[in-house]
Amino acid sequence: MEMIDLSRYTGKYDIETVIDGFEKGTVKDGDTVEIEGMIHRIRAMKSFAFFVLRTQRNLVQCVYEPSDSDKPIADFKEEDSVRLTGTIKKDDRSALGFEIHINSIEVLSSPAENMPIVINKKKLDCNVDIKLDYRPLSLRNPHERAALKIVDGIINAFRSFMHGEGFTEFVPPKIVSAGAEGGADMFEVDYFGEKALLNQSPQMYKQMMVGVFKKVYTVAPVFRAEKHSTSRHINEFEGLDFEMGFIDSFEDIMAVEARFMKYMFDYLKTNYSPELKELGVELSEIPDIPQFKFMEIKEIIAEKYNREFRNPNDLEPEEERLIGEYVMETYGSPLVFVTHYPSKKRPFYAMDDPENPKYTLSFDLLLNGAEVTTGGQRIHDYQMQLDKIKSRGMNPEEFSDFLMMHKYGMPPHGGLGIGLERLAMKLLGVDNIRTVTAFPRDIGRINP
Repeated sequence: MEMIDLSRYTGKYDIETVIDGFEKGTVKDGDTVEIEGMIHRIRAMKSFAFFVLRTQRNLVQCVYEPSDSDKPIADFKEEDSVRLTGTIKKDDRSALGFEIHINSIEVLSSPAENMPIVINKKKLDCNVDIKLDYRPLSLRNPHERAALKIVDGIINAFRSFMHGEGFTEFVPPKIVSAGAEGGADMFEVDYFGEKALLNQSPQMYKQMMVGVFKKVYTVAPVFRAEKHSTSRHINEFEGLDFEMGFIDSFEDIMAVEARFMKYMFDYLKTNYSPELKELGVELSEIPDIPQFKFMEIKEIIAEKYNREFRNPNDLEPEEERLIGEYVMETYGSPLVFVTHYPSKKRPFYAMDDPENPKYTLSFDLLLNGAEVTTGGQRIHDYQMQLDKIKSRGMNPEEFSDFLMMHKYGMPPHGGLGIGLERLAMKLLGVDNIRTVTAFPRDIGRINP
């Protein structure tokens, strides 16, 4: 019998460790290092060649000289997986401050065919559909993958912030028996011969868990079977959701999100600066976030931009864009809260404003002219929730589990849901949500 060796795969070949050491002075000019990665580009010169190595986060220039290798340059291909030993040579012209002169190089694996798309340019020279058709390959392009790394950063920031605020993470189910939004299209699945649905929101489970932990959050996929085909919608996206109890007002929730946004911007600037630089994105400081009531901002936009007042129950995409433009111009903020949406627009669990029941104690947060968050105060009284379900023509029996928590006592509570990919899209200023989605699912795509 043998015991597992816990020292295996500890990152000894990570270039990121070498870069960190070089910056701190623990790795110096002339040191020998071992690294691994994929050959991103080969540039053959007269008597030597540059091998640009792609690692998990960086491009590293390595110098290959035939006299130092037992293999000719013809034996190497782009997209070879390699492990090499080399010498650090300081070079101020390099983005990393050094290059590596190869002493020995081992090919671990080679591609069977040439790449169908060119990924080693600064940016991919192809349209979104081709990028998605070859998604396992297009994401290897440093510019493309930088966007996905920022998505990773947003998730990390969210989890870090939530834990710092005393929230507990839980995992909601993806297969459910009833919807949470009261009418939105849902995907049906066969569940051992019975009809089931893919969850369109963790909403009900978040509220249930408030009665358990008081403050909860979840990072989970959300499924919407809506037959749209726009640059800002996909049918499966990741939701960053939280719910909190014992609130005095829905503005308590807005305050927590405002703190998160400030935290996230700082977190990304500190920990993801290489990706922000690659994408050409500069995150400014977040000022105090202005807020407007729904009807108030619609009237301001209609007057300022000489726009016909339409759709009294919701904001149109063009209105959102103009609100973003107006708030940035007037207040210097990329963010704005819009509150008190009409009750007709909000789900059955939204609490109506006691001062005017036509509106709700709810809000959206807009970033750079698009909604990225919906939240608000929830109904916590059993009879009030039962009456609203009935008034919507919904069957209370389908929500018996949800109503159970109301029947046996709930504190005043509320929360929100952030669309991760929409947030990343607006944060990075890209024009298609699929660009910041690893493997998007929409009405025309279920592969790869």
